[in-house]
Amino acid sequence: MATTTPAGVRGGRAGDEGDSASADTSAPAGTSASEGGAPMTHRQIMEALSGLLLGMFVAILSSTIVSNALPEIISDLGGGQSAYTWVVTAALLAMTATTPLWGKLADLLSKKLLVQIALIIYVAGSVAAGFAQGTGTLIACRVVQGVGVGGLTALAQVIMAAMISPRERGRYSGYLGATFAVATVGGPLLGGVITDTEWLGWRWCFYAGVPFALIALLVLQKTLKLPVVKRQVKVDWAGALFISAAVSLLLVWVTFAGDTYAWLSWQTYAMTGGAAALGLVFLVVESRASEPIIPLRLFRNRTITLASLASLFVGVAMFAGTVFFSQYFQLARGESPTMSGVMTIPMIVGLFVSSTVSGLVITKTGRWKAWLVSGGVLVAGGLGLLGTIRYDTEYWRIAVFMAVMGLGLGMMMQNLVLCTQNQVAPQDLGAASSVVTFFRSLGGAVGVSALGAVLADRVTRYVEDGLAELGPGGASTGHGGTGGGGIPDLDALPAPVRTVVESAYGHGVADVFLYSAPFALLAFLVTLFIKEVALKGTPSAAPDTAARETGGTAPVGTTVAVAGVTAVHGVVWGPEGATVGRAAVTLISPRAGSWPARCPATTARTPWTLRDRARMC
Repeated sequence: MATTTPAGVRGGRAGDEGDSASADTSAPAGTSASEGGAPMTHRQIMEALSGLLLGMFVAILSSTIVSNALPEIISDLGGGQSAYTWVVTAALLAMTATTPLWGKLADLLSKKLLVQIALIIYVAGSVAAGFAQGTGTLIACRVVQGVGVGGLTALAQVIMAAMISPRERGRYSGYLGATFAVATVGGPLLGGVITDTEWLGWRWCFYAGVPFALIALLVLQKTLKLPVVKRQVKVDWAGALFISAAVSLLLVWVTFAGDTYAWLSWQTYAMTGGAAALGLVFLVVESRASEPIIPLRLFRNRTITLASLASLFVGVAMFAGTVFFSQYFQLARGESPTMSGVMTIPMIVGLFVSSTVSGLVITKTGRWKAWLVSGGVLVAGGLGLLGTIRYDTEYWRIAVFMAVMGLGLGMMMQNLVLCTQNQVAPQDLGAASSVVTFFRSLGGAVGVSALGAVLADRVTRYVEDGLAELGPGGASTGHGGTGGGGIPDLDALPAPVRTVVESAYGHGVADVFLYSAPFALLAFLVTLFIKEVALKGTPSAAPDTAARETGGTAPVGTTVAVAGVTAVHGVVWGPEGATVGRAAVTLISPRAGSWPARCPATTARTPWTLRDRARMC
């Protein structure tokens, strides 16, 4: 007997960017179908993901390539520690605020078109940033870059989920982790070489990602083919506005608290109260919106709530490591931007190995919780160890500490998204994926801003104490170039003062890592309470595509042949688009003459639904 699936159900790709194709359900679970109806091989999936991975590479490169150049950039543009922090925070803020919006748009519009738009926005922001003549302009351009990067990071997870089953997705999430690792280690190295090359200079750090983005655009146009879900577009612009305003006000407060005004002052109460009020307005708007950018009902799911909370804490740890290492190696150890990138390789190697290995093992076993818990332990331990370093600590010790931290990050980052995607209905896939990314970016934005303020304060204090120990001669040198939160020029300082400044930065960055460790510990504790559900073996996009394209109910799932009957287990969608709980249906292809002539069999070319057949027969 040949049992087939209505068009639009995987494997088949109805609405495939203008194509219409169907396939038999004999496609193995976890694979999509090619346009001809055959299951997608690993090679075909990798071809489809090639442009996506390249786009992801561009997104990560945009932040890492400037990390080692930032001390020189800020010095050339006349900025201080506050500007240093905001160049990073501005991009994170834009990425945080727009990630849920990109995720919602992915549930409404063509994912392929959206990722191409994100790349174009990124290119525009990068080119403008290269021409910046002041820190204010640079920060504004980084906001534009962040909008594009937010789209690329959110859509990468959504598109993978639309193509690949959760069980197989662990394997391909490992490839995303590997791409992250390559861009993270290659970015600082490339940025350092560009900065140290006289005929290039730091401005080319912003131009370097443009060719990769243009190549990604072309590759995506050729290789990425996904179903287009035809729905009425209704974007929650009010929700996006209020969440952006709340996060922005919170970051402004964190940046200037302790410097422009005291932590406990009327400005603090006004800003934190205003951020809380805007947050409450956001919740009210989301509860009433027909298409909220963050569906609040998702948080009724315990796994999604805990994964989002863990991502918030992981974001603090992840961005603290990538942002402040450049200041440690350049300002505490006097290394060049290029060598600063080389010295972070142990952390990236750890991240690369753990993300790749964990992805492959999870694909084979379907189990992921042990990796999350182990990752939390390693991140917390790595940050705690990094909190003990000083400017003269042996490098091999620092390398080991960085490797431990990298191993933990590789185990946690992609798997937090993976366990969330495994819990949601297909129509919420984009929103759910972006929620986890949103909280990770939020943690990074708030963490970098707060920890940057802490670093500026600690460095100033340590410099003052160190100069005082030098006696009257040291005190007469002033603040050693760190006054007002400035970035010092080590080569212009006398040897004794330079040692004081290097010691201050070494101790200050270590304090930043030490303050980050409790957040990683909280992430570990949260993961302990996440209930493990074995990964599914069916692609997440199939049910939604089937229901939307055929306009009725459509079963989807793993096919199991039993005594000549193919049982299709999975999700059944009702006429209003809602799921039918505890449903199980069986499609039986008729023998010749067993059905009346007016009752057609469900074939790959006739997309009848169960309700249609019941009505006709």
